Amino acid sequence: MTQLLGEFDCKLDAKGRLMVPAALKKQLPNAENDGLIINRGFEKNLVIYPKQVWDAVVADLAKLNIYDQENRAFVRAFTRGATELSLDAAGRVLLPKSLVEYAGIGSDLVLACQLDRIEVWDKKSYEDIFDDVPANFASLAQKVMGDKKGGADGE
Repeated sequence: MTQLLGEFDCKLDAKGRLMVPAALKKQLPNAENDGLIINRGFEKNLVIYPKQVWDAVVADLAKLNIYDQENRAFVRAFTRGATELSLDAAGRVLLPKSLVEYAGIGSDLVLACQLDRIEVWDKKSYEDIFDDVPANFASLAQKVMGDKKGGADGE
């Protein structure tokens, strides 16, 4: 299973290309051969998936009952704009203009690794979401993770 780590400040060039940071590229050794997939995120952001992760997501979508209208609507919305990305010789990817516009991404952006995928945010929008982080992060952790045993520090 892919485990990506890090947060990277990046810039889009005038042609909409993103230079994949070397530290992130090292975590994606198969990206040049297998490719990456980008699509809309659940918030106003984009998500980049390693191809193997995308394939697993699509396999889950394929299990949904297509005769259910909500399932069809979800699949349609989730896959809208999904595009394969290719790294060029310089280690850049061209982000689709329609997706960049959807996410409101300017020239400054953040790549935020989220376990097995990478969120792509406009830098200001990314900073703004942390204004909404609960004052008591420990309470949020208990609410979200409270049924789990142990933890990284053994508590």
